[in-house]
Amino acid sequence: MSFHTDLDDDGEVMSEINMTPLVDVMLVLLIIFIITVPVINHAVKLDLPQASSQALEIKPEKVQLAIQADGALSWNGETLPAAALEDRLATAASRQPQPELHLQVDRHAEYDHVAQLLSSASRHGLGKVAFVTEPGR
Repeated sequence: MSFHTDLDDDGEVMSEINMTPLVDVMLVLLIIFIITVPVINHAVKLDLPQASSQALEIKPEKVQLAIQADGALSWNGETLPAAALEDRLATAASRQPQPELHLQVDRHAEYDHVAQLLSSASRHGLGKVAFVTEPGR
């Protein structure tokens, strides 16, 4: 790059614009904006509570059903006549959410008692049945 005077060798005026001062001014402005923009943007950091859109899950009630060796039934520790079982199962099936049946059967009980109880529960629409066991016994 060579420096020229205002007049060319021919005596004519030079019509080119010198871009160097313009680029210097633009770089200075760019640096000023880079420094001042974060200062102007004042932000207060807030820890806002997060909302959860999940529905509250209601735990179903647990009904302890026990069958003794002789076929006697108990509902949550209370002796239950066989005739009242159907009414209790119908009442339990109408609740929302439906309760879970936790079935504990004596090892010497006949399978027929268990099958009848499971059949009655299924007929009333109770699908959540758990078998309670006593390990090591």
